[in-house]
Amino acid sequence: MAVSENQIRNVLAEFIDPYLGKSWPEAKVIKSLEIEDNRLLLTVELGYPCSGIIPQWIAELTAKLEKECNLSEARISIQIKIPTYKTTAQQPLSEVKNIIAVASGKGGVGKSTTAVNLALALKKEGANVGILDADIYGPSLPIMLGSQGMRPESKDNKTIEPLMRYGLQSMSIGYLVEPEQAVVWRGPMASGALQQLINDTQWQQLDYLVVDLPPGTGDIQLTLSQKVPVSAALIVTTPQDIALADARKGIGMFEKVDIPVLGIVENMSTHICSNCGHEDAIFGDGGGAKLAEETGVNLLGKLPLDRNIREQTDSGCPTVENDPDSKITAAYVELARHCAAQLVNLAAQQTQSPLSITEVDD
Repeated sequence: MAVSENQIRNVLAEFIDPYLGKSWPEAKVIKSLEIEDNRLLLTVELGYPCSGIIPQWIAELTAKLEKECNLSEARISIQIKIPTYKTTAQQPLSEVKNIIAVASGKGGVGKSTTAVNLALALKKEGANVGILDADIYGPSLPIMLGSQGMRPESKDNKTIEPLMRYGLQSMSIGYLVEPEQAVVWRGPMASGALQQLINDTQWQQLDYLVVDLPPGTGDIQLTLSQKVPVSAALIVTTPQDIALADARKGIGMFEKVDIPVLGIVENMSTHICSNCGHEDAIFGDGGGAKLAEETGVNLLGKLPLDRNIREQTDSGCPTVENDPDSKITAAYVELARHCAAQLVNLAAQQTQSPLSITEVDD
């Protein structure tokens, strides 16, 4: 008996995409399904980068479909096509599909380290990625990317070219001032500089621009939310109560300016001993999960406190680039997949939102 399309779809419905949180038929990512002479040709198009796990999925689904549908052959193609999450407030940047703001309520939680490794992980999984250092007063991107002393070029004396490091397009005020020079500007000047860095940089066909925000909820954050088409925000916190209290304020700020929050990442979740490898929750346990439950957002990842992360970032070659096969890199890659997939889910919710109808008396 010949296999039907419904049989194929029923088998595919049993596989739940761990990042989208739904099956591929439900997520409407099946682009073509052809059956001929008991052979299946299936094409799936995912809207988030996950190239590292695609071979595993193809192998598992090929075996499952051939066995359960009695196919002589199943040929599966999984492609990545990253869409634009449309914001409603500002005009989009012509060469940037999505802008992800990485924020924290307070300093010292590892936000910049998380941002640069997130950008590298998105790139590792198949996306075109840029990173912008939005901390005008304390830029750290040149140190983290090992690009101190480098200067961006301007081909037309009006715009500037991003600096390429490890496959990332990058920009920072730190590229434009001397390393020892303090930026002593009032809020409006700093906000204007941020707008110039974003709008005057010649970004080139970016799927994601990761923006590393300064800590807090001040002028820079307001400028970004009001003047820049931010797709969504990611909140970085540590497990202790004082950091969680400030992270809660950060979530509240983005809600007030109508920027969706992708979720929370709990950094320094456990300390990994450099001698024996023992993990200990020195800053407390479960804080990120509790905050996610209280605020109704997702806990997208938990990252360890590990000396290697600090040493590699300080040396100018962050963990994802320095040690691509490590467990820590795997954690950053998982975070990147979850962030990008959550953006896809937000876009789907946006297109499926029902119309609001208000009755008006004659």
